[in-house]
Amino acid sequence: MSEQQAGEVSAVPFVRLRLADIMAGSTSSPTRQLDLVPEIVHLPLPASLLDALNRITQDRLVLGRFIVPGKVVASKQIVLLIAADRTAVYIVGKSTSILAAELSKLEDLACLADRVSWCASHLPQAFKTLIILSAYWCERPELFAAIADATTEEARALAVLKWFISTLKGQYTSRNESMGSEKKPLNPALGELFYGNWPDKDGRGKTDLLVEQVSHHPPITAYVIENQTKGIKLVGHNAQKTSFSGGSIIVKQIGHAVLTVKLPSGADVQYLLTLPRLRIDGLWYGSPYIELAESSYIIGGGYVGVIDYKGRGYFSGKSHSFKATLSPTEKRGDIVVEGVWHQTSKFVSGGHGTFHDVSAPKEEVTAMGGEASGEMGSMETRKLWEQVAKGIREGDYELASREKSRIENEMRQRRKDEAANGTTWPMKHFQPLASDPLYEELAPLASITPASEDTYVFQNNWPTTIRP
Repeated sequence: MSEQQAGEVSAVPFVRLRLADIMAGSTSSPTRQLDLVPEIVHLPLPASLLDALNRITQDRLVLGRFIVPGKVVASKQIVLLIAADRTAVYIVGKSTSILAAELSKLEDLACLADRVSWCASHLPQAFKTLIILSAYWCERPELFAAIADATTEEARALAVLKWFISTLKGQYTSRNESMGSEKKPLNPALGELFYGNWPDKDGRGKTDLLVEQVSHHPPITAYVIENQTKGIKLVGHNAQKTSFSGGSIIVKQIGHAVLTVKLPSGADVQYLLTLPRLRIDGLWYGSPYIELAESSYIIGGGYVGVIDYKGRGYFSGKSHSFKATLSPTEKRGDIVVEGVWHQTSKFVSGGHGTFHDVSAPKEEVTAMGGEASGEMGSMETRKLWEQVAKGIREGDYELASREKSRIENEMRQRRKDEAANGTTWPMKHFQPLASDPLYEELAPLASITPASEDTYVFQNNWPTTIRP
């Protein structure tokens, strides 16, 4: 399927219908009421998906005008109806909340959902896994390196804030640029790995990336990004908890990162970075998009930074708006920045002119193999998901579904074997720590909750392909 077709599919709107209208065959007057019982989600299907539907409905029960594909119905809470002419899918549930919670269990539709829209996994799947998303921390490596060049506490705090704000576009909006709307990455496997770097340019130094999936239940990703030349390193981990509110999905990001900057004196300055909450809107219109919500914090180096996120209708009246306040611990006067994090911002107080601007092209990470030979190991993400990604790219949903199921079944069997033997999967690059002492030291400066968080300590064992 072409990228143009993919964009057309993701733009198809969702329509709510009354069950009585569906069964009577009258769908010309859909209602958008949110309190209907039961609820219907109606997904019009493009002709390019008819072959895929034929494949997944081989085992089926025909009810009048509808097909009930038994092998993809994974819950007694909902019913999946496919129009006999295969032009639409109707998903029936008792309420909006049940639909939202139960649709995620229809894993057999995961590959089909990549092109249909919010069907099985709620977000169409992209061609990569969650583990690669850690690279978005450094798609502007020159800003990461510039933190080390600052010569005062204030300049360093501003450089950290500028770099952090500049990462948000890559992390939360630009992922959908080539596929039409926000896409759900593949869920990583326990022990999955990714290695890469951004090469030295204009004296900024080479920046290295290492990512490891350190937990599967719950899914937790640990990462390290380091520019050894500049003496700057970011180590962190993240996980997510999802809940539903009205027509939106609320994602609480769990975890934090620690940025360490080595000064010319040899001393280290450390910053604690927390993560914003996410709100995913646009679900019922077939074009999901992300808004950041509430606040995140940057604390360290003599400053407390509070970043407040608001969407359309707040202080700038624009989507992706934010207001950042940098307050010195010595109470000398705040620095305030406002703008939209996916474009530009400006100083409101404590400075003049433009603060950040991410209109310039981002710089993709250069992926590397982690084996001594330079090849990819079996748990490296590009190798592990190679055939799944191929199937999604080429529209071969049978291949993608088969390979995805094979990997998942192998992982499940591995977990069963470990449980039977009383063993656990050994982490390769990180070790867990029940509480992070730096977090406990700095979090009270901004009254952050919880007061304590666990962490994953990097073992400084870079592959020789990255650090010979």
